[in-house]
Amino acid sequence: MGRVENMVAIVTGGASGIGRATAEMLAREGATLVITDIQEGLGEEVARGIEAGGGKAVFKVHDVTDEENWRQVVAETIGSSGGLDILVNNAGIGILVPVVDMSLEDWRRQRAINLDGVFLGVKYAIPAMAASGGGSIVNISSVAGLRGSPGLTGYNATKGGVRLFTKGVAKECAGAGLNIRVNSVHPGIIATPIWTKAVQGGEEKVSDLLPVNEGANAVDIDAIAQATVPMGVVGTAEEIAYGILFLASNESSHMTGSELVIDGGITA
Repeated sequence: MGRVENMVAIVTGGASGIGRATAEMLAREGATLVITDIQEGLGEEVARGIEAGGGKAVFKVHDVTDEENWRQVVAETIGSSGGLDILVNNAGIGILVPVVDMSLEDWRRQRAINLDGVFLGVKYAIPAMAASGGGSIVNISSVAGLRGSPGLTGYNATKGGVRLFTKGVAKECAGAGLNIRVNSVHPGIIATPIWTKAVQGGEEKVSDLLPVNEGANAVDIDAIAQATVPMGVVGTAEEIAYGILFLASNESSHMTGSELVIDGGITA
């Protein structure tokens, strides 16, 4: 028996990085996966890979900022799989830019994906899980939700919001006797595509905030890890996925409103 055998899971942002590693791991442990993302080609590839390995998975194009899209994803999941047991709110973005140079559009974009998307997922997952007898919601925050990060103030604000939102919802669900656990995961410096995306405003504006790969317009995560992670190395998406698997499974049945920090010692 797998650790999440016969459970139904939605993983947002499942086309790459932590989301992909989580979807693949949950599938290996027996869950039926609904993988969502805006990256259709990559998402379909993940679902096909799971199916080829003997697992069960479908991919859905999904904008987590769209409420109607959330209604559809949850309704279709219930219709095709009979219920919902696990939600991993993983979709997120970070924009590296000094606060004085950040546009209101970039601030709102981070809020919409990182925080509004989590809210909408929780809002529509709770009734579905309650109808199935309970479930587990895992919201992906960050160490940036626990401490300040120069150049990532918008990310700080939204990931800190995810942390406290998780705690409030956990108490609501427990108080209502819903048997729905809600926890957050706080990754540190992890090798995922979020770091390889373009630095906002150019290298010259952020090189004094975080190390940048010269000429590549991308953050040098190895240099960051060597400077800030006590263990001295970048973490992997699979290491985060193991933590998510634990919280999604019944092994964590007495945990709700908790923060699971996986950061190589950054916050120690």
